[in-house]
Amino acid sequence: MGASLRAVRALVLLAGFYLLGVILLAVLAGIDYAVIGTLHGPALVKVLLVSVVLAVPIVRGLFMLRIPTMEAPAGITVTDAQEPRLWQAVRETAAQVGTRAPDEIVLVSEESLGVAEDARLLGLLPGPRRMWIGLPVLTGLDEAQLRAVLAHEMGHYAHFDTRLAPLIARGRAQLIRTVAHLEERAVKKVAKEVARQEKRDVKRISKGKKAKGVDTTGQGAMYRAMARVYMAYGNFYLRATWSTAREQELAADLASVRVAGRDAAASALRERNALGEAHAFYMDSYATLGVRAGLLPRPGEVFGGLRHFLEARTPELEALRRELPTQPVSPYDSHPPLAERVARIEALPDDGRAGLPARPALDLLSDAAATLAALEGAVLTPDALALARVDWDDLVHAALSLDAGREAEEIRAAFAAEGAVAAPGLAALLDAIDADPAVRWRVADRFPKSEEAAAATGRVAREFVRPVLRGALDRLVTAELTADGAARWRMSWTDSPELLYPVEDFEDRLGPALDAAVADRPDTEPLRKLVLAP
Repeated sequence: MGASLRAVRALVLLAGFYLLGVILLAVLAGIDYAVIGTLHGPALVKVLLVSVVLAVPIVRGLFMLRIPTMEAPAGITVTDAQEPRLWQAVRETAAQVGTRAPDEIVLVSEESLGVAEDARLLGLLPGPRRMWIGLPVLTGLDEAQLRAVLAHEMGHYAHFDTRLAPLIARGRAQLIRTVAHLEERAVKKVAKEVARQEKRDVKRISKGKKAKGVDTTGQGAMYRAMARVYMAYGNFYLRATWSTAREQELAADLASVRVAGRDAAASALRERNALGEAHAFYMDSYATLGVRAGLLPRPGEVFGGLRHFLEARTPELEALRRELPTQPVSPYDSHPPLAERVARIEALPDDGRAGLPARPALDLLSDAAATLAALEGAVLTPDALALARVDWDDLVHAALSLDAGREAEEIRAAFAAEGAVAAPGLAALLDAIDADPAVRWRVADRFPKSEEAAAATGRVAREFVRPVLRGALDRLVTAELTADGAARWRMSWTDSPELLYPVEDFEDRLGPALDAAVADRPDTEPLRKLVLAP
């Protein structure tokens, strides 16, 4: 379908939304006209009020005229003078696709790459073009793969996809807003009725009568019925527009193949699949690990540390490159399943461009380290920028030591609540156990338990809580060792952080010592000698 026909269809679908609103308003007006001659007094007033209330979300939807703008994520705008090699790659790719290059490039912190165009006259006339490129994308791809994904986005420019996107987005936004408002009114109607009936039952009970209970059958039915009408049209609207969007994605993939080659285009999609999950895990487990301890990595490493993570996690990334999603995210996902897209590309004839050398895409930047540091200043909050900056090893140790201390508070607080200790350190807890072994089970009862554990009694109950108590003591040992500097957390890019104990066989001896402390006849001496001895 050509751009002109797609524009006409987008306009027709948007006009359908307005026509649906006019028809529903006409139906409400017709009902009002019919009841004016048949109803009188409060009944007539109630019908007219309901009609007006139902008309409000329809009218609000009709007058939401502004086209939503497609904003790029926060980042730093780079000029040709600042990043000449990156701009050259973008312009060369645009020329190969046969379209105009973007007027602005924004480097962002997200694992994303996209384009937008501020088109005029409902998207029918061209306007300024913007492209945003995520530094994680530059970090994870080589130059050939980057040109492949750039060509894909340029394909959207060439096919006029970016011009019509705001027009289609307006229809979606109006439908979503109208349905949400109708559903909100239905929920409020039900809540109001529940409150009224509960208040009535309170009065009945106070008079010695039996409560009638709450029944909201039929409440908000008109709002939900109206919402279903819009949802039905919304389903049609989304299917009609997003089926074309899938075709556009496949067409853009072909542009990617023409520019970068079959293998580079396919490997870029596989790499983006792995990179998305890797970046999310890195940000959660590494970059922001020290925030709760008031720490961030050194400048440039918040986003730049991703390159260390990718280098160390080759086996996991290779599995993600192979295991592609075979189903769309939703029935209205604008992208076909990734496995289908890659299969289509890899089924194309060999173009002889396989195995060509390519430098890392990050090398296109004039000073990658400086850019990574500058991006932090552009996207991090003032509170985040005010955090102390430390090396990775110090960050991991401080963050996990803080976590260990907080986790140990659970057992300290439980012993203190039992009145068993005055100063709830490990030594005091072991003294309390020696003085009264039963205090362990009373303390363990204060920890969260499953329904099965809560119902158990006697020896069975002790077997449920024994591992809980053992784990709490283990966390307390870790907290005291790290607080004293006797143990240290060591970070790892390939695995979870490792706790380095004071002596080589410490971990082998710790398990039996903990088991002895929570045995039916407790023996705290092994734990004392292991942890508390100088």
